Amino acid sequence: MFRNRPKDISVLLQQFLRDNCLETPMLQQRLLNVWEEVAGDTVAKYTEEKTVKNQKLIVKISNSALRADLQMKRTALKDALNKRVGAFIISDIILR
Repeated sequence: MFRNRPKDISVLLQQFLRDNCLETPMLQQRLLNVWEEVAGDTVAKYTEEKTVKNQKLIVKISNSALRADLQMKRTALKDALNKRVGAFIISDIILR
């Protein structure tokens, strides 16, 4: 008699996302959603736009002094965002 072996739903869901090329866009959106939490409330207040393009997070900050401060913290911020999402999604942060 033939029996199917049950699979965990998380494994099936991850396989479905990979097969339909949805895993990366979902992780990118998750990264955009945690920006405010990782960067902090002050940064979130001055963040106007954010997008991911070619493994780069592009963020428009309206305060030039804050932008300069974040410029020096780019690497730590990038690492914190990737760690929070649980995958290597961005390789750099571009502040405008």
